[in-house]
Amino acid sequence: MRAGSILFCAFLLQALAAAQVLSPEEIGDPQMSALQRKYLAELKLITKAAAAHSFPYHFYFSRTLDLAEKEQPRSDQRSVQFDRYQDQTVLKITGNYFASYSAELMKPEERARQTYEDVMFPLLQASVKALENTDVPQAFALEISHHVRKKMLGVSSEGVENVVLILPRDSAQRLVAAADPSARHAAIFEGKAFLNAVPISFWPRPEERAAPAQPAPEKTVQAPPAPAVSPRLAGYAGIPDRLAQPPAAILAQQPAPAPPSGDKPSSRDTSPDAVKNLQSSYQSDLDRMVQELNAQAHFVGYAPPAFVPFHKGLYLQLSVTTTLPKTAVASQYRLSALAFDQHIAHLIRPVLEYFKGHEDFDGIDFSTSVRLAGEQSSDGGAVAVEFIFPLSLLHTYAQFDCTGQQLIDASFVLINGERVSLNLQMSEAGS
Repeated sequence: MRAGSILFCAFLLQALAAAQVLSPEEIGDPQMSALQRKYLAELKLITKAAAAHSFPYHFYFSRTLDLAEKEQPRSDQRSVQFDRYQDQTVLKITGNYFASYSAELMKPEERARQTYEDVMFPLLQASVKALENTDVPQAFALEISHHVRKKMLGVSSEGVENVVLILPRDSAQRLVAAADPSARHAAIFEGKAFLNAVPISFWPRPEERAAPAQPAPEKTVQAPPAPAVSPRLAGYAGIPDRLAQPPAAILAQQPAPAPPSGDKPSSRDTSPDAVKNLQSSYQSDLDRMVQELNAQAHFVGYAPPAFVPFHKGLYLQLSVTTTLPKTAVASQYRLSALAFDQHIAHLIRPVLEYFKGHEDFDGIDFSTSVRLAGEQSSDGGAVAVEFIFPLSLLHTYAQFDCTGQQLIDASFVLINGERVSLNLQMSEAGS
């Protein structure tokens, strides 16, 4: 009986390994498909090692990121495959790690580092060992999601972050063979790491530890065009320079709107009475706006426009519904980017027409429930996105003095209550 149990476990392990490697027939690139077929046995060794490894929290190979854990067992888990990245052959591994970190206790780099240590490093160890006697890949590309808990506007929420590591083969071999942490860190520095498509470093680089960073001279850098890569990795091919700049530096490169006359006002009164008075003074304009723009905006009937306190200011919250084509099914980042480009961006100028010359509130919160055509509100598949824009930046955008991306970079974007960085071009290019 005991021997039978061991044989059954071995059979189950083999079956799981096969189920997590993409079949060669599903890869459209003939060269990548041939590599997948040639090294199929080696790839199964990677997933077999992962199945035997004890991760601190549940980890699943997955072709779809940002899934809820209850959805994961039913989803497609074949995510180990050869792919292309910047004219290189890479072994691509994607998966969901159901660790939930506290945003208050852990910085973004610390969260990314923990996911690297818990998941990425064991996967690299298995991958390097499985492919040590082959001439592929030229690099390893891992993308792992994890969860983050935080409070926004006093409401507890949980969101998802995606960590990407792209490491050359030689660096990965040195990483796995290294005995001391400093050598491992040096190997990691030879690759590229991203958190939600923004470049990061798991540890401070040696030059950052040696001396304090000196401010760089202000200048505009023209980013080179991104090379052609596979759709899944397209978001990490070329990170524009502006993502590394603070929002103020982004808009400093564009003509600024004329400042209001008089002295700079003090902090806005956000007391309940102030909110009530502001709502009363604009109610007729808000009612007229809803009536005239509803066909375009799709306002939520049970949540009429209302002024709300936010960041020591008062913002007009407009609750709308964004319906995208069924073909737009993708990650929450792509849905959010499409919601802005196809819906919210077209509302900004018409909405501003109702508030010309008014500076007694600070911005507009376009709060939208994004769903696919045919879905009902009871389906539970909607993504809640808030685009919170300062009024001065909205006027800059309306006058064509900044792009939609610059507007987003200098504002707040919340997905399901979690503040995120949203790159429109990269998000919409993702699978």
